[in-house]
Parts: sequence; C-alpha cells; structure tokens
Amino acid sequence: MFTGIIEEKGILQDIKKKEDHLRLKVEAKRVIKETRLGESIAVNGVCLTVTDLEENYFYADVMPATFQRTNLSRLNRGERVNLERALTLKARLGGHIVQGHVDEVGVVEDVKKKGNAWEIYVRCSEEFLDYTVERGSVAVDGISLTVAGLGDNYFMVGIIPHTHAETTLEVVRPGTHVNLESDILARYVQRFLERKKKGKLDLEKLLENGF
Repeated sequence: MFTGIIEEKGILQDIKKKEDHLRLKVEAKRVIKETRLGESIAVNGVCLTVTDLEENYFYADVMPATFQRTNLSRLNRGERVNLERALTLKARLGGHIVQGHVDEVGVVEDVKKKGNAWEIYVRCSEEFLDYTVERGSVAVDGISLTVAGLGDNYFMVGIIPHTHAETTLEVVRPGTHVNLESDILARYVQRFLERKKKGKLDLEKLLENGF
C-alpha cells in the first residue's frame, strides 16, 4: 500500500517488450535508497515490483493488461513519472490509503490558475464518480488529492504550489491522460450499500459474521 505522497519524479528511460510482458527502466535516486529486489514502487500510481536494480535505476515488469489499462501505455521515453515507495508501519499517513490498483484512466478537461494554486478538472466515468465525494480523497497518477468539486462527468481537485512543482501535475494539459484510483473506503461503503439494497445483507447476516 501507499499514501499518495510522491517522493520524487523519476524518468522513464526505456520500455522493452518481452515475450509475455513489458519491462520498464526508470531513473531514480531517492526511492531506490534501501530498496531491495521484490519490493514495490508505485509508478504514476501503478504498483510495480522491482525486478532489478542498478545505480540510479530500477527495473519493473508490467503485464500487458496493466500496461494497456493505465497511462503507462501512453508514456514515451524521457517522460517524468511520479514515484513512491510502499508504506511502512513507521511512516506517517500524510495522504490516504492508496493501493496502487488503477480503476481507470481519466482525461484532463481543463487547468485553471487560481491565485497561487491550480484547479484541475478530470473527466471520468459515472461509475468512478459513484466512489467520489466532495472533500473526499482521490489518487491522480498516484498523488493523494482532495476532491474540491464534482460535475456530471468530472471531478475537480485543487493543487497547491508544492504539489504542482514536485509531481507530474506540473505538465498536465487538457487532453492529458491520468491514472485514477478511488478511495478504498468508498468502495467498501458502496459494496455494503449495494448488498443491503439487494437484501443480501441484514442484521442476522452481520451477527453471523462477527459484526
């Protein structure tokens, strides 16, 4: 799991196609300190396993399905990516619980400068909006953000100067594709309500399962 607090912007140095997967080579400095093979690093919010390490580089294998359903398939060599190491029990949970499992790819509709901050409008599916509430949390390219506004087919987040400068949000424009992950707590609540509505969840069932 992750917190959505980006540690650094890495550089995608290479994408190599293997027999049944793709291999990414990412240039990084901070996140590979004390990182060992088999540990997880989120790349633009996608949880990937470190399969090899070199000085200032790490490698990660990506299954074709993951590659295609995230914005990793749209990246070019030399582009910057958001990086975060997996959460430890000693770490502060500065953002929110992020699994690194992308729900869908959204599209930036508009970017507006507001004083010293920015408003970013992201178009997404109706299903994703079912898990999105104002002042709730959402992960955009792995960045933990607070939802500042909602529309029929979009949500809006406010970006402070620090987040803007330290993440890839600095370069997003209308038309940019971004990875989206909803709040896991919202998904559990939605699932609870759906089962209750279908009559599959009642007090007797809860008691049977120790609630």
